[in-house]
Amino acid sequence: MSTVVRHDTDGVYAVLADLERPCYIVADGGRLGAASEPPAPGGGITTLAVAAPQDPERLGAAEFRRRHGVRHAYMAGSMASGISGEELVEALARAGYLASFGAAGLPEARLDAGLGRLARTLGAGGTDGTDGKGRTGHPYACNLIHNPLDPATERMCVDACLRHGVRCLEASAFVQLTPDLVRYRVAGLRRAAGAPGGVRAEHRIVAKVSRPEVAELFLRPAPAALLADLAARGLVGAEQAELARAVPMADDITFEADSGGHTDRRSLTVMLPSFVRLRDEVAREYPGAAPVRIGAAGGIGTPESVVAALALGAAYVVTGSVNQATVEAGTAPGVKRLLAAAGPADCTMAPAADMFEQGVQVQVLARGTMFHAHAARLHRLYRDHAGLPDLPAGDLRHLEDRILRRTVDEAWKDTAAYLAAHHPGWLRRAESDPKYRMAMVFRWYLGMASRWAAEGVPERQGDWQVWCGPAMGAFNGWTAGSALALPEARRVAAVADQLLRAAAFHTRVTQLRLAGVHLPASCAHYRLPGPAAPPPRGAA
Repeated sequence: MSTVVRHDTDGVYAVLADLERPCYIVADGGRLGAASEPPAPGGGITTLAVAAPQDPERLGAAEFRRRHGVRHAYMAGSMASGISGEELVEALARAGYLASFGAAGLPEARLDAGLGRLARTLGAGGTDGTDGKGRTGHPYACNLIHNPLDPATERMCVDACLRHGVRCLEASAFVQLTPDLVRYRVAGLRRAAGAPGGVRAEHRIVAKVSRPEVAELFLRPAPAALLADLAARGLVGAEQAELARAVPMADDITFEADSGGHTDRRSLTVMLPSFVRLRDEVAREYPGAAPVRIGAAGGIGTPESVVAALALGAAYVVTGSVNQATVEAGTAPGVKRLLAAAGPADCTMAPAADMFEQGVQVQVLARGTMFHAHAARLHRLYRDHAGLPDLPAGDLRHLEDRILRRTVDEAWKDTAAYLAAHHPGWLRRAESDPKYRMAMVFRWYLGMASRWAAEGVPERQGDWQVWCGPAMGAFNGWTAGSALALPEARRVAAVADQLLRAAAFHTRVTQLRLAGVHLPASCAHYRLPGPAAPPPRGAA
């Protein structure tokens, strides 16, 4: 039986897109063609290159999938204040993806309710497909954000995770290891025959970092002094503290490149290979420990970026911004529409609410909102003046009329009420320190700007704070004209499915390109499904 060779661009694309079968690129009478079967000998057809079958589920590290009990080496990173909420986490977990609940910024009652729901709907998410008690479950993670100015919130989050049996933490923004992070890791250590080093870590940690020196903290075991202190206070068992001396702090380390929110905007192509080398160097010091996997986040919004990250050595990829514009994301429809209209350059840096005084910045959406300009103005006022009473009349008028939209006295009243309920020590300091009081009022605005966005308050659209990285605009460009173009059609699991299927396609195209085969552009780009046809006129 002769080999069927397709020469037309649609035919070549069809062979390439048949990911379950190999793809043979051939020369047939001087024409380039593609076939799913090898050409028969003596038929005058020459094989130029072969791309193997490429199952999307086989992209990335098999060990990541096994360790976390998921089908794909793909993770949806957390988005603060419950934007990556229960609905988003449940949808991805049931589709075989690891997703992180956005715990940062949530009050204790809201966090407790969220984790309680996930425990009921998904189980605790053990790696064996159960919740640790033999009941079927779906793995998921909870975010733990480092808060050096308020360690009690970190402790509260860890307590809630332990209370609800959460088996995986996504640790972000850490610059040092803290007692509560170490407590979570060590509390899950058990002796287990056959496990690396004879120790099983039932509490998994995925650390999101951007600096090598911080990555090294997670590549090594917890410091002996921290372990001794936790054991002395009865927060971990003596045997667990001993086991921890040979277990790295993290199972996975995600290098975070140019992302939304807190970011150093570092280069993925420069830094990711250096993280892989660092991992390998440190691993030689602990030959019996389980190897730590390195993943990639920041700028992951197209199939080409997924392929690039995996080619650079990533064991898995992490998406963020692109998930914020999905149906399941816990933010307002108006925000999703702004995100779906953004281009790759429509984001900028603005002062962060949690570290305002230190000048720390976050990456936010610049299109459709004036938040970045307002926040920058607030920081200039804070930098240049000793307190609210010292503001020049023109600046005070602009502050009250255009930014706060209330008097500074009214803003301080709301700020003081919040501090009295949540941070009485900060309130006492603000009452005696005019500059600190000014910072607290400005932080009130920055915090409310996120809430106005999440709730879609229309009269405050110009103040919406929307964390966003350039991956959002890249994703919009890729999905233009397709079924995923509109936010109301972007189901979070469908976004993940299409990104990985397209990445598998582009992996084959890349293999062929490296073999010297240059395919026409019309068949070398993955074709997303088109938009659904509108219902017939007069249909119910």
